[in-house]
Amino acid sequence: QVQLVESGGGLVQAGGSLRLSCAASGGTFSSYIMAWFRQAPGKEREFVATIAWRGGSTYYADSVKGRFTISRDNAKNTVYLQMNSLKLEDTAAYYCAADSGMVLSRNENRYAYWGQGTQVTVSS
Repeated sequence: QVQLVESGGGLVQAGGSLRLSCAASGGTFSSYIMAWFRQAPGKEREFVATIAWRGGSTYYADSVKGRFTISRDNAKNTVYLQMNSLKLEDTAAYYCAADSGMVLSRNENRYAYWGQGTQVTVSS
């Protein structure tokens, strides 16, 4: 079983950048597909990005494509989300998640392990 802890959230002006990190422990990190989701107040949790075991394949939500980059460092048991050109609508709690399956998915039900979340607030 893997434990996930996110960090790196905060307050940033629109157009700015943040990098989120998610540190994993308690499992074989390189065997998990990793993903980021987010949930804004009053809205359902939504998929942001996912990355395969060795980082060779990635998949993004249309709303963040070209602005966000997911990456991972298996030696450090960490997955990252680099967020550039942030918009007001990117304000949300961001969660990382792990899936022991074999196919990249945007379906949150496939992810068995979740972090506690880190808040990102974009201001004007």
